[in-house]
Amino acid sequence: MIKSLHKFGEYLLLMHRTITAPERWSVFFRSILQEISKLGVDSLWIVIFISIFIGAVLTVQVGLQIKSPMIPDFTVGYISREVIILEFSSTIMCLILAGKVGSNIASEIGTMRVTEQVDALEIMGINSAGYLILPKITAFVLFIPVLVIISMFFGIGGGYMMVVITGTITAAKYEFGIQYWFSDYGIFYSVIKSMVFAFIIASISSYYGYNVRGGALQVGKASTNSVVVSSITILAADLVMTQLML
Repeated sequence: MIKSLHKFGEYLLLMHRTITAPERWSVFFRSILQEISKLGVDSLWIVIFISIFIGAVLTVQVGLQIKSPMIPDFTVGYISREVIILEFSSTIMCLILAGKVGSNIASEIGTMRVTEQVDALEIMGINSAGYLILPKITAFVLFIPVLVIISMFFGIGGGYMMVVITGTITAAKYEFGIQYWFSDYGIFYSVIKSMVFAFIIASISSYYGYNVRGGALQVGKASTNSVVVSSITILAADLVMTQLML
């Protein structure tokens, strides 16, 4: 317990050093563009691929479970839409990205720490936390809504593809289901939630990478720990935000 509180205190102190005005805005904006490409754009393929298959599997599963003359067929589209928009495209997708993006951040900063590049920045009088971490957090938080919207589109599209292929229900009924009683607040809720999760992933991964001590083995451990802690924190934050926002 004391060790966990100590780490939490270190995390807060690191975030206090990180979230400050950049010393050179031109360098900061250039770093953001690089991080958007590395953390966001490079994650598009996995988001699209997983969303299509999860949407397809979800639609088939829902269709099989609610086969009843008492339940209208369009419910398959309605339930699939609600699950994809409210939970999958925000929470589950961020859990997946915690493995890809989080480990990337932790290993990159951790490698810079053990090779003394971070110490070199400090010697030159540069705020290494702000220089290395702030662009990553900012870029991922700004780009995550794009990934979430794309995930929603391809998830629902994967479900549509599946009903066309399998004939579980007619495409027209699926389309009616995904339009039935639609509220755009669900998209707003998912985007806001995903931005919080993006901050959690980027900041926790940066903390573990920044505080690595040792060599390559410790960098690997820090990368693993960052993914585990980020995932647990995301699930806890998901519960809290669901209670507050829905």
